[in-house]
Amino acid sequence: MAESVMPERAMLEAVRAFNRFYTNRLGVLARDYLETPYSLTEARVLYELGARPQLSASTLIGELGVDAAYLSRILRKFRNDGLVETRPDPADKRSQILQLTEAGRHVHTDLARRARRQIEGEIEHLGSDARLHLLQAMRDIETLLAPASPAPLILLRPHRVGDIGWLVEAQAAAYAREYGWNAKFEALIAEVAGQFLASFNPAREHCWIAEQNGARLGCVMVADGGGAEARLRLLYLEPAARGQKLGRRLVEECIRFARQAGYSTLTLWTNDVLTAALRIYQTAGFRLVKQEAHALFGPPCMGQTWVLDL
Repeated sequence: MAESVMPERAMLEAVRAFNRFYTNRLGVLARDYLETPYSLTEARVLYELGARPQLSASTLIGELGVDAAYLSRILRKFRNDGLVETRPDPADKRSQILQLTEAGRHVHTDLARRARRQIEGEIEHLGSDARLHLLQAMRDIETLLAPASPAPLILLRPHRVGDIGWLVEAQAAAYAREYGWNAKFEALIAEVAGQFLASFNPAREHCWIAEQNGARLGCVMVADGGGAEARLRLLYLEPAARGQKLGRRLVEECIRFARQAGYSTLTLWTNDVLTAALRIYQTAGFRLVKQEAHALFGPPCMGQTWVLDL
């Protein structure tokens, strides 16, 4: 049977009609996006700045594809409103390092809340089957229009039933294989993960699972350390996920969450053999405050405590 092919003109008009429907539905063309004083582009800039501790203007231009002069005007407005701080980029004299102020982080949080509320309003009338159908349709559009993507998108999502058991098993097996660590390490991470689940407080704690096409690739936690201290726990990447800056992305999520939750410091305990993780912590601004030799997991190690002032 011959394949039925839509005429090119009809295809183009159908895509244009969908674009008009979708932009009108979400109000992305409105000057007051999400009933705020910001346009969609301005909100997107705030989102990118809030997702990472700091970002260079040149990187932002490349990722968003925005005109440099236009971005400069947006940043000038944000500086005047006290939302953004800038300083020279040591790696590029023509660029700047950008960072949200406390006021900027409040706006970022409010925009995220408004966006979630808008989406909830759009899908609240849909049943579970319809929601799954909608999600698959969006994935299909993304896949079909970006065929040259080197790999499917890696999503960061909250933990759900089964995830904590997976992260204990995955880390215990990986560190036994790569570093020769014994069952005492598995006992330690099982204890940490169990305490996290038993006393989980979503306002003060969070677990991220990195997922690609339904497969878990990594994880990290922020746990309440008491008072104004948060603890970064159980950062892990599957071997296939390494070298993609996913570890840095997970740590940046921890930092963003800890700041928004009102913590003053973010601490972590690790070991000197985990050199890739140590580079991530150093790049993010953590400082080494204590180290002590031990053999808790079999082979000799140097346990290290790192702290980031938020």
